[in-house]
Amino acid sequence: MEERITRLRAHLSNIDRYQSLLKTKLSDAEQRYLESRLSEERFAITALNFTGSEINMRSSQNAKPD
Repeated sequence: MEERITRLRAHLSNIDRYQSLLKTKLSDAEQRYLESRLSEERFAITALNFTGSEINMRSSQNAKPD
């Protein structure tokens, strides 16, 4: 769980950095590269959230009632 949070924070940090860079003057190629990286980071967050949901669902299904 802690590793997942660390990875989410890293992806969010990368997104912030790429968004800041996109506000600067860039060539078309640089802009496309950063937009591609931004998309990859967002996808990585979605994937981590999905796997986190899967883990939570399995945990609740395997939980024994009191």
